Amino acid sequence: MSQPSISGFTFIRNGTMLGFPFVESIRSLLPLVDEFVVAVGRSDDDTLARVQAIGDPKIRIIETVWNDHMADRGFVYAQQKMIAQYACTGEWVFYLEGDELVHEAELDAIRASVNRHHGNPAVEALVFDYLHFYGTPAYVSVSPGWYRRECRLIRNTIRTYAPDGQYWLVMHQHKRPRNPHAALAQAHIHHYGWVRRAEQMQAKLDQVARYWKDSTVMQINYANFDPQAVKPFTGTHPAIMAQWLATEAEQSIQFNPDYQLTAKERKYRLSMALERLTGWDLSRKHFKLVA
Repeated sequence: MSQPSISGFTFIRNGTMLGFPFVESIRSLLPLVDEFVVAVGRSDDDTLARVQAIGDPKIRIIETVWNDHMADRGFVYAQQKMIAQYACTGEWVFYLEGDELVHEAELDAIRASVNRHHGNPAVEALVFDYLHFYGTPAYVSVSPGWYRRECRLIRNTIRTYAPDGQYWLVMHQHKRPRNPHAALAQAHIHHYGWVRRAEQMQAKLDQVARYWKDSTVMQINYANFDPQAVKPFTGTHPAIMAQWLATEAEQSIQFNPDYQLTAKERKYRLSMALERLTGWDLSRKHFKLVA
C-alpha cells in the first residue's frame, strides 16, 4: 500500500543578507517529501543561486516579485506562502519557514503520523511542538508569549488560505473561516530566527516592518530580555545545522540585570505563574485538537 504523498514548500527573499539558514531548512525536510516548492522572491543577494545549488531533483523553484506597496499586516507573506502552496501536488503539504528545521531523528515519526491520520478526514492538519531558540542556541523559550505549538502539515485536499505567513485558516461553509482540526505530529520544529547575528536580525526586523503598516521597528538587543522567559536547551540540534550554528549564530549572551520588563513581559510572567499552578497552556493556538 502506497504512502500519502507529501509536498514541502517555503518562500524566501534576501535569505543570505538576512541570515536565514534557508538552505539547511530545505535540506532538513527533503528526505521526507516527494517534492519541495520554493517561491524565491527577487533578491539583492545570492538567495536564488543558493537554492539552485542544492541540486536536488525534488526542488521546484518559482521566481516571484514581492508587492512592496502591500504594507497591511504582513499580507505579502501570505501571498508568497500561497503561491508556493498552490503549486504543490502532494496530498499533504509541509510548510517550513526559512529559519525552521526538522530534526533528522524525528522524520520517521512525522511520516508515521501522516500515515496514521491520513484515513481519518476529521484530522485536517498536524501540529508540531516548537523549540524557539533565543539569544544563543543554548537557550529556548518557555514563555506563553511564544506559540508553543503550530500547524505545519495540512491536507492539500481542503480549502485553506493564510492570512499572514504563519498559520492557516480553513474555508468552512463557503465564507466562514476557522482554525484547522488537528492532531499532534509527535515531533518538533526547531526555530532559529532569534539566534542569528544581531545585525542580521535587525535587518530582518526592518524588512518585516515594511509590510506591517504603522508598526514600530524593534531595536534588537538580545541582552534586554526577561531571563525567566528562557531555559537552557538540553536536547540536540539537527546535524545539518552544525556549521551554521558555529559561524552564523550568536555564541553567548549575558542578560542585562538592569533591564526593565515591558508590560507584555510582566503579563507573561503572571501567565507562567498561573500555568505552574493550574497546568494550563496559555500560549496562543491556531488550531483545534481533535485527535
